Amino acid sequence: MNLLPKDIIYLDNNATTAIAPEVMEAMLPFLKDFWGNPSSAYRFGSQVRAAIETAREQVAQIIGAAPREILFTSCATESDNAAILSALETTGRQKIVTTQVEHSAIVKMGDFLKKKGFEVVRLPVQSDGTLAPETVDKAVDEKTAICSIMWANNETGVLFPVEEIAAICKSKGVLFHTDAVQAVGKIPIDMKQNKIDMLSIAGHKLHAPKGIGAIYIRKGVAFSPMVIGGGQERSKRGGTENVSHIVGLGKACELASNRIEEENTRIRALRDRLENHVLSTISHTWVNGSRKMRLPNTTSLGFDFIESEAVLTMLDHYSICASSGSACTTGSLDPSHVLLAMGIPPARARGSVRFSLSTYNTDSDIDKTIAVLPAIIQKLRAISPLGPENA
Repeated sequence: MNLLPKDIIYLDNNATTAIAPEVMEAMLPFLKDFWGNPSSAYRFGSQVRAAIETAREQVAQIIGAAPREILFTSCATESDNAAILSALETTGRQKIVTTQVEHSAIVKMGDFLKKKGFEVVRLPVQSDGTLAPETVDKAVDEKTAICSIMWANNETGVLFPVEEIAAICKSKGVLFHTDAVQAVGKIPIDMKQNKIDMLSIAGHKLHAPKGIGAIYIRKGVAFSPMVIGGGQERSKRGGTENVSHIVGLGKACELASNRIEEENTRIRALRDRLENHVLSTISHTWVNGSRKMRLPNTTSLGFDFIESEAVLTMLDHYSICASSGSACTTGSLDPSHVLLAMGIPPARARGSVRFSLSTYNTDSDIDKTIAVLPAIIQKLRAISPLGPENA
């Protein structure tokens, strides 16, 4: 199924995704007909409240949680911020442990807190982008309020051993949070089988609209609200609920739950075909990060002697959408902080392009991409002062 304007090939699904038709259909009644306030006592409001609770169950199901452990937010950035600020408030501790490759929601929160006098420890990753659990074990101590480590990197797709890390933190009496934005709906997750205390979700990464997210808070974990208002979300997040978007997130989670096997078979095969063709036909090309421990939909490809922005511009001429890294840092002249943390030299980091697929991508999308990409790289290298003949 193609949800895009004619001829658009969209391979930037880690940035955002198209709203699924089923999600749009589920949302519309709560924009047109059932617009009552869910906090109202009369039936017109209670019907809306029931839809929110159904969505809560759907979100809980995709990660194996209890519905009461799901709190709706505006986005994953809010969820990430809320987890960290709550931990600082409830524990009274002054130290945060994270990594050098987190999303900007964590990176910039760390920068903000560091200026306020908190201790922020950013752990290094290995050259393949993976994280050794023992580095966490050494960094986490009795001063640590929270350890926050992403489940899957948004740029490389590399997976971190968050379940093992959560167990380490639990043994030391330290809260553990994971930004699972890229992982939810792509790999199986069961919160009953791990020790993770808090987990962030973003709707627009799994075919729900932008502007809706959720945070999982394990039963028994103390939580201090960041948004103060009415008694919504069991007094843990004030503000009248964004009902249509909550319903959309619930439906998207239901759909994604049924498609995880497809993510790990058909979509993985499409990703691998793209990647293997590029590696076999374009010289001086490499994959950023582990090819084993990563999401099934993501590949970060590096091209020597050129800059990624030129590649993206030429791909755009063919209506192919990809990216040079995180959408939240697009426009920055600096190389990706993720790739630099992996030890990739700045010049090589600037030549990297991320392709990220979704359930709506087809064989034809990959056929068209691999048909034009080698010629694009060849043309750019021929005119580049960085080209192999000048290296």
